[in-house]
Amino acid sequence: MIPIPQYPLYSAVISELDAIQVNYYLDEDNCWALNVNELRRAVREAKEHCDPKVLCIINPGNPTGQVQSRKCIEDVIHFAWEEKLFLLADECGGCSVQCGGCSVQCGRCSVQCGRRQQWWTESWVYQDNVYSPDCRFHSFKKVLYEMGPEYSGNVELASFHSTSKGYMGEYEKESVLGNLAKKAKLTEDLFNQVPGIHCNPLQGAMYAFPRIFIPAKAMEAAQAHKMAPDMFYCMKLLEEMGICVVPGSGFGQREGTYHFRMTILPPVEKLKTVLQKVKDFHIKFLEKYA
Repeated sequence: MIPIPQYPLYSAVISELDAIQVNYYLDEDNCWALNVNELRRAVREAKEHCDPKVLCIINPGNPTGQVQSRKCIEDVIHFAWEEKLFLLADECGGCSVQCGGCSVQCGRCSVQCGRRQQWWTESWVYQDNVYSPDCRFHSFKKVLYEMGPEYSGNVELASFHSTSKGYMGEYEKESVLGNLAKKAKLTEDLFNQVPGIHCNPLQGAMYAFPRIFIPAKAMEAAQAHKMAPDMFYCMKLLEEMGICVVPGSGFGQREGTYHFRMTILPPVEKLKTVLQKVKDFHIKFLEKYA
């Protein structure tokens, strides 16, 4: 089971392993929240043709940039316990540091093996790239442990983290997070000023994933070029403005909706220029295909 939108490596690996992909949809209208009722729907429908075994959660979201609440994580753990699902928590949405010491390896994997032999790291992992003042990152491993032995002794979990040794000035965390928060707010505000673009608040990770309106004539033009509508949009943006973004169809999206993913990593002044160019392009695109 993987979220939609999702990081495409998951669908690629599932296909390579000849496994069955079970989609569950994040709630875009609620800042890409994960709704357990949607998980229940996905499992119920999947059981008609397969036996779901693994539930993958991406937090912070990629490409969506949301940070799931502790309540959401607890609900997901309880659901996995009910359905006897293996939890795969992708918490690699950026750079992390270990509490109680920063000499850590890159690409660490923590495994909680339920009734089998248990293994825990000595300290908890916190995300460096959660910058929204209203959000706090909660590790699945930590929450599972704190929910008590009824869950920690029965739910199997693999949790993946990106970790940093602090090279290239990465210990200047407050400055980095402050800049990310500023750029996230700048991106959200500017996109939401443009007719036909809607962007949810950016809470973590390095990306924006705005929804875009594509006129019917543009969809016809995309079909003539044998492209998905959002791919057509992104190619036109690249050709006319020199800006490369990734179409939402590459990540999965609800039918009838269109998105693109773009990074918010450029310096503030350069990002302002990029955002203004996207705004100008989108307005001209709507006029051309009205």
